Amino acid sequence: MSNISGNLKYLRKKKGHTQQQFADAMEIKRSLIGAYEEDRAEPKYDLLKKIAEYFDLTIDEFINETINDNWKPKPKSQGSNLRVLSISVDQNDNENIELVPVKASAGYLNGFSDPQYVKDLPKFQLPLPALKQGTFRAFEIMGDSMLPIQPGSVIIGEYMDNWNDVKTGETYVIISKNEGVVYKRAGNRFKENKELKLISDNTVYDPYSVAADDILEIWRAKAYISTTLPDPTPEPTIETLSSMMAQMQKSISQLNKN
Repeated sequence: MSNISGNLKYLRKKKGHTQQQFADAMEIKRSLIGAYEEDRAEPKYDLLKKIAEYFDLTIDEFINETINDNWKPKPKSQGSNLRVLSISVDQNDNENIELVPVKASAGYLNGFSDPQYVKDLPKFQLPLPALKQGTFRAFEIMGDSMLPIQPGSVIIGEYMDNWNDVKTGETYVIISKNEGVVYKRAGNRFKENKELKLISDNTVYDPYSVAADDILEIWRAKAYISTTLPDPTPEPTIETLSSMMAQMQKSISQLNKN
């Protein structure tokens, strides 16, 4: 559960605002502020962003940190508050998952911050709990650098507001000026003015690094869609069985020595 209700109440009072005054500043009804502070409802993404900016916070800080008199903000780095993200919503104000096909990848580098470009992308929604909270986008990938995930698969990524949350070993869709749209595994944590090492699961491809100032967006991989079903596990051959037996004998010998 997020800390929105407690943080909002604390920050509003620290500003010296009544619920009505803060509602006026946010251009919403006072009853909504009461509902948010009593944890009876949560604001939509656009309002969350507006509230976080009003208190000079990132959305991640506002949602996940417990903000009180003892709380100290983290130093803002190149990985935080990089820019405003363009999104689209349906008729019920629910965020869509926009799809960036391979043929649109080049245009995405120029249009990712253009609301009209994002609005014109194909879009869909999935009723999955893991995709309920957050902002998501889907990217079609090509090439075999991340096998066993097949070319043509669609990676659904969650937008990362703070790049300092990148974790070594996890997979991400990285949007960069020189490399375009790539799906890779992080080889190190993100650090300001440093390079981010990208690793392919297919060991035929060598790891490489992307400069921090070359990166435009990072999306944490949450799911993927593929129309290619996995092949059955091959039957063991004489060679593989012999290798397994040799390994077992080696392990038994080692145990006997110990």
